[in-house]
Amino acid sequence: MARRESLAKKSAWTLVAWAIGFVMFFPIFWTGIAAFKSEADAYSLPRTWLTSPWTLENFAIVQARSNYLQYVFNTTVIAVLSTLLGLAFAIPAAWGMAFQPETKPSVNLSGKAWALILLFFFAVTAAIALSVGWRMTDNPLLGLALILLFGLPIAAWVWTRRTGDKLLWMLSTKMMPPAGALIPIYLIFNRNGLVFRQWGGVDLGDWNLIDTFAGMVPLMMLLNLPIVIWMLYTYFKEIPFEILEAARMDGAGLWQELSKVLAPMAVPGIASTLLLNVILSWNEAFWTLNLTNKNAAPLSFFISEYSSPEGQFWAKLSAASLMAIAPIMVLGWFSQRQLVRGLTFGAVK
Repeated sequence: MARRESLAKKSAWTLVAWAIGFVMFFPIFWTGIAAFKSEADAYSLPRTWLTSPWTLENFAIVQARSNYLQYVFNTTVIAVLSTLLGLAFAIPAAWGMAFQPETKPSVNLSGKAWALILLFFFAVTAAIALSVGWRMTDNPLLGLALILLFGLPIAAWVWTRRTGDKLLWMLSTKMMPPAGALIPIYLIFNRNGLVFRQWGGVDLGDWNLIDTFAGMVPLMMLLNLPIVIWMLYTYFKEIPFEILEAARMDGAGLWQELSKVLAPMAVPGIASTLLLNVILSWNEAFWTLNLTNKNAAPLSFFISEYSSPEGQFWAKLSAASLMAIAPIMVLGWFSQRQLVRGLTFGAVK
C-alpha cells in the first residue's frame, strides 16, 4: 500500500514537473514555429500552424541581411573573455573568504555611525562638485580627489565587515536596476564624465570605449563577478581545510595550494560557474544594446535589428532569435550533466 502511494506521489510530481517545463519551454516552441512560417502565417498563429506551409526563407533573409557569424564571434569573445577574467579575480577572492574568514568586524562602529560617516563624505563630495559647477573634466586633480573622497569611505566600510556581510553586500549590487547605472557608465565609456581629457600630458579627448571589446569584456566581468564569487565560495567551503593544512605542511606555497590542491578538487564547481557565467554573458541584452553598435555588437543587437518603427516582422524576428539562442542551447544541452553536478557539488555529504 505504501509502495502504491509512493508511486502515485512520484507520478503526480512528475506530471507537475513536466507541466512546469512545458510552460517554460512554450515561448521557445512558439518562436521556433513562427521562424518557419511566412510573415502572414506568423501573424495568424496559432490557427494556421498546422495548415500553413513551412519555409526556410526567413533564415536565408536574415543571413543575407546580417552577418550572423560576426555577431556569434563578438558574443563568444565577450562571454568567454569576461568569464576567464572574472575567474582570475573570483578564485583568489573566494579562497580568501572560504579559508581565511573574518568572524567579526575589524572596526567596532555601529551601523548608525557608519551611515553618518558615509552621508558626511557624500555631502562633502556633492558640495565641492556643486561649487565648481560639476565640471571635473577641466581639473583632473580635483576630479581624482572627489573620486577618492567618494569611494574611500565605501571601501573602508566594506573592508571592515565580516565575511558574511561582504558577501551579502556584493550580492546586493546585483539587485540594483541596471538603468540606474546606465548614464554614468555611458558617460565613462563615451570619454566624458569622470574620464579626464588631459592627464599627465596625454590627450584623452578621442578615447572612447563605446562599441569596443576593451569596454564590454571588463563590464560583463564586473556585472557577473558577485555571482561568480558567491558560487565559488560555496564550493570552496565544502573542501576540508585539513587538506590545505596538509599541503602547507608539505611545503606548498600559496600558488601551489591554489593550482595543485584547491583547483583540482573544485573542478566541478569551477566548471559549472564558468558555464553559468558564459550563459549569463551570452544572454545579456540591456548593456549590449546601449553600449554597442557595430564592431563589438553581440547577438542581442542582432535580434534588435528586426524590430523597427514600421512594425514587428514576427517571422524574421523569430528566425533571428532562434539563430541567436541555438549555440547556447546546444552548449547547455551537452553540458547539462556538468552543470547539475557542479550546482549540487557538496550538497550531499
